[in-house]
Amino acid sequence: MTQHARVVVIGGGVVGTSALYHLAKLGWKDCILIERDELASGSTWHAAGNVPTFSGSWNIMKMQAYSARLYKTLGEEVDYPMNYHITGSIRLAHSKARMEEFAHACAMAKAQGLDYDMLTPAEIKAKYPVMEMDGIVGGLWDAHDGDIDPSQLTQALAKGAKDMGAKVLRFNGVTSIKQLPSGEWKITTKDGAEFVAEKVINAAGYRAGEVAAMVGQYLPIIAMQHQYLITEMIPELAARDEKLPLVRDPDVSYYLRQERDGLILGPYEWNCKSDWHDGIPEEFAFQLWPDDLDRLESYIEQAVARVPVLGTVGVQKVINGPIPYSPDGNPYIGPQHGLTNFYNANCFSFGICQGGGAGKTIAEYIVHGEPEWDLWGLDHRRYTVFADQKYTIEKAEELYQNEYAIGFPNEERPAGRPRLKTPLYEKLLAKGAVMGARGGWERAAYFPRNPEEAKTKLSFHRAEQAWFEPVREECQAVAERVGIMDLGGFSKFIVEGPGAEKWLDHLICGALPKSNRVTLAYTLTPKGSILSEFTMTRLAPDKFYLMSAGSGLWHDMDWLTQHLPADGSVKLTEVSQSASSLVLVGPRSRDVLKKISAADFSNNAFPWPSCQQIEVAGRKVTALRVNYVGELGWELHVPMEDLVHVYDAVVDAGQEFGIRDFGMYAMECLRLEKGYRSWKQDITHEYTPFDAGLERFVKLGKGDFIGRDALVKRHEAGEKERFVPLIVEGNTADAPTCSIVFKDGEKVGIVGSGGWGFRIGKSIALSYVRLDLAAVGTKLEVEILGQRFPAVVAEEPIFDPKNERLKG
Repeated sequence: MTQHARVVVIGGGVVGTSALYHLAKLGWKDCILIERDELASGSTWHAAGNVPTFSGSWNIMKMQAYSARLYKTLGEEVDYPMNYHITGSIRLAHSKARMEEFAHACAMAKAQGLDYDMLTPAEIKAKYPVMEMDGIVGGLWDAHDGDIDPSQLTQALAKGAKDMGAKVLRFNGVTSIKQLPSGEWKITTKDGAEFVAEKVINAAGYRAGEVAAMVGQYLPIIAMQHQYLITEMIPELAARDEKLPLVRDPDVSYYLRQERDGLILGPYEWNCKSDWHDGIPEEFAFQLWPDDLDRLESYIEQAVARVPVLGTVGVQKVINGPIPYSPDGNPYIGPQHGLTNFYNANCFSFGICQGGGAGKTIAEYIVHGEPEWDLWGLDHRRYTVFADQKYTIEKAEELYQNEYAIGFPNEERPAGRPRLKTPLYEKLLAKGAVMGARGGWERAAYFPRNPEEAKTKLSFHRAEQAWFEPVREECQAVAERVGIMDLGGFSKFIVEGPGAEKWLDHLICGALPKSNRVTLAYTLTPKGSILSEFTMTRLAPDKFYLMSAGSGLWHDMDWLTQHLPADGSVKLTEVSQSASSLVLVGPRSRDVLKKISAADFSNNAFPWPSCQQIEVAGRKVTALRVNYVGELGWELHVPMEDLVHVYDAVVDAGQEFGIRDFGMYAMECLRLEKGYRSWKQDITHEYTPFDAGLERFVKLGKGDFIGRDALVKRHEAGEKERFVPLIVEGNTADAPTCSIVFKDGEKVGIVGSGGWGFRIGKSIALSYVRLDLAAVGTKLEVEILGQRFPAVVAEEPIFDPKNERLKG
């Protein structure tokens, strides 16, 4: 007999049961969780159970803080007692840079209402008297941190869900998943039971890749071996009235917390190991790998030196269990690429502290269509075809080794690269380019004057970074002469057909471009928030060329595909790898092009912003008179097979004008001066176009479009925030993302992007601030790495406000 459900959740760990619980809380009670073994039999049961709120990400911090709040009251709410100890935690710092990282996290946490504090060595000693303080310069206190019993937590979530009407089916693994013509999913289990569900959540932990394979998808996931040891009873701890706080020593790379009257030590070792490259054993559940303490020897020695009582007793138990890792260590939460009504909530390397917030988020995706927080950085679609198993293994191991590494700006880690590259890759390397990968695509980050200068030199302070002086010269070349950049990796689509115009007009909130013209266009969520940004060009009355962020390829492809009309009047073709974009910009860019093309590049013949099909150096290219740096210039969209030829011709023609290659870091500095928004950094689905200062791209009177009614309602209710550029004074480090903006000691805003503008010689922080403080000239403060600096709201754009250089 086939059973029906609104949602089937596959996997009964903390995340799966949290998803079921939160679905029921939102009123979707006709839901079933299917677990192949007992609840918590995957990574959950052997997890250390730490519950930090700390994160370098604003929204991951929100997600973890939500978990901590939920766990405080869950046991009482569902009448299932749990062992949850809120002890607080200390993170140790051995360097000034680590303290700066902590100060930034502390500011974020306080802005979210979390009780964080910076600690002196003496304050650390007072909270942790059995610690030796040699080499410690300070630390960070998180009052909300602690530990919980993972299995009890899982059972409590399951009980809460069942009490509200949801069902849990154990010891019956899923063997088949097929989508029906209705769009529903048919799930078959090991004992032959069949379920038909509107939606499916893959919450199968380290087996999530197996579940994805059942629906023809590859999920970049690998199991890492994570070891921790539990000591015998320590008399000094048994004599204490209170548990010691949890300690993390990120500069050494371990955590240490009290477990009853002993200690748990868990390192993230450099000599790490991934496993199950050829598949997971069928019967692996509630099992562990043999311990391998030799890999942990140096970490144990350093932890004993820091907390000597650790070395006074023996080891009672060693846990060596599988933890799922993605290439960047972040989980997968959200829709599955290429499918409808199929979702991910898996690959959690920190599942206990994130489980509560993850369940909330995936339930909101399903019930409301979008979650409260924009968690694009946790969407599996951030990885496209480039993330195969080899890449996943290499990046996961690199991440594990750097689990506690300082989050410096512009660190380009090498593992797993290169994956996607244009034909210019080797030529740019030969010129000394330092490369960076974005969305899998290799792009030049900057060109050092001397390759030796390219050696890693990491700092939060701009002048201490290896790229700063070379990027100054690149920006100068763009502003005064001419620069060229190979910008491969845009997401590109051709939309054509008799229904193309009507369809696109319904998708975007603004006006469509006229013939051979270019515009920015925004798609919205049904709630009126910004979903995606496209550079849209009309190539013909019924043919359009769309470009969006390279990292958003599958995100945008899914949105476009799922909204295609059923009558076949619109044809959508993805052409991202067919061409690259040569960005040629600067006051002499027109002079360069005139030497190698017969086209007329004058303002009358080729105005800004427009498009023409032209020949450059004898090759056909699509030329757009737009760019992301705010200077006279063109984007030359060149077929990959012609890219080297056209690039060489442009560079040769540009020699007399002082042409110079420039990279992503220069482009970033230049776009900040123009206030050009960055997708998922400055604009997210938490903001409307009116919040983001993009009302010029909204046409409420044009007729219906997706999100219009919600946008009108929100706009009529009034915006509370506004996107503005801030000029910051006196700072040697530019504002990291999510730095906090203050007025008279009160939090009034948050930074999206920060950096240095070489053309204006000032530090810029593109920010959302309270609406009443958004007027040009308003004086504010921005907290950067623990210190507040004066800032003032500037006119937008800061540089060339009348766009005279673009139109020159």
